[in-house]
Amino acid sequence: MGLMDHILDLAQTPSADLPAGALAKAKLSFLDWLVCGYAGACEPVAQKLHAFAAMEGGTPAATLFDGSRAPARMAALVNGTASHALDFDDTHFAHVGHLSVAIYPAALAMGEAKDAPLRHVLAAFLVGAEAAIRIGLQLGATHYNAGFHQTATAGAFGATVAAGRVLGLDRPQMRAALGLCATRAAGLKSQFGTMGKPWNAGNAAANGVECAVLAQLGMTSADDGLDGAQGFLATHHAGSSHPLEAPAGFFFEDNLYKFYACCHGTHAMIEALLAGPYQMADVQGLTLRTNPRWLQVCDVKSPRTGLEVKFSYAWLAGMALRGDVLGDRTTFSDACAQDPALADFADRVTVVGDDSLTDLQCAGHVTLRDGTIQVLQHDLATPLPNTVLAEKLRAKATALMPQQGPAIWALWSKLDDLPACDVWRALTS
Repeated sequence: MGLMDHILDLAQTPSADLPAGALAKAKLSFLDWLVCGYAGACEPVAQKLHAFAAMEGGTPAATLFDGSRAPARMAALVNGTASHALDFDDTHFAHVGHLSVAIYPAALAMGEAKDAPLRHVLAAFLVGAEAAIRIGLQLGATHYNAGFHQTATAGAFGATVAAGRVLGLDRPQMRAALGLCATRAAGLKSQFGTMGKPWNAGNAAANGVECAVLAQLGMTSADDGLDGAQGFLATHHAGSSHPLEAPAGFFFEDNLYKFYACCHGTHAMIEALLAGPYQMADVQGLTLRTNPRWLQVCDVKSPRTGLEVKFSYAWLAGMALRGDVLGDRTTFSDACAQDPALADFADRVTVVGDDSLTDLQCAGHVTLRDGTIQVLQHDLATPLPNTVLAEKLRAKATALMPQQGPAIWALWSKLDDLPACDVWRALTS
């Protein structure tokens, strides 16, 4: 079986057959996505997209985070961008990207436009997320290392599957939608540290809605846009021989969540530093070892803006050791990129690649001013029970938005019973 048929089979998985653990994580991701979207709606890039939506107009079919309404495709574009604006959303490291910001905006906009039950949206998201992960695994590290942003590439296919599932596409229509997506999915890592990065997520969501709707309207496409001749895999540096089948359950069960508003590749380092019995003033030098993949992503030596600080090991190390609140969205201002104390500390930080480490691990050592050497290590793969994870995400929501955060988490017990439209009504009432 080729990748296209594998994804088509996955897209038709009955809701009753979805793994309970993965569906529970999908619900956590939904609430965390809403938190990130509402918090990010005030960011400059989100304001520009909201203004763009107002300029375009169109049929008011779905709701934006600012409370206005727009066509479903535009809602997906704006909400996907807004929810990734803070870079505070969840990450799947096998997929090498952010699933919720690319897929939930498409699934919810389509669910609202079609007045679908929210449980159908949640199931569609989970299947779409799993499709994105499995396509991402086939694209492999060579795709990401070549400069492609998989949130936008593999994520767009996930958004297409999710939107198509909410629309009720049959197998031939879903095939056509995925074929159309193959010629629409795009996004580059060169946008990291700029407004273009969250816009990549918005474009993935918008492409999902567009491709699903066009397929329903009968638009034709390449029969196999994924692994057919000159398809997406052949043209986008695919380089994986990973088996198509998940070993057990869904890969989505390994999804991870952010508790700091910066690149997830830096979080292992932050956790390791926060666990140490020292502060910035105590440190003579820091040597960090990380998977070489991250050297091209989050090793910005001299960040110029607050957005670039989110991708700077050296700057973030100093901020963590100084006690800056890395879960506070206001911490990453442009002023912190000009902070002389952080610039001085950055000169004491050495970052090297280590192939023996996974994407989720860091290692190294801290040399204190008294000559003492402290071992540095952390592994983000250490699992957290869903109950503990839910409490951490609830605390994150409250800290990020003291009023809106608790209101979002009040939906937790209602997710299986709400119509998709009532999510926005509940949060605006």
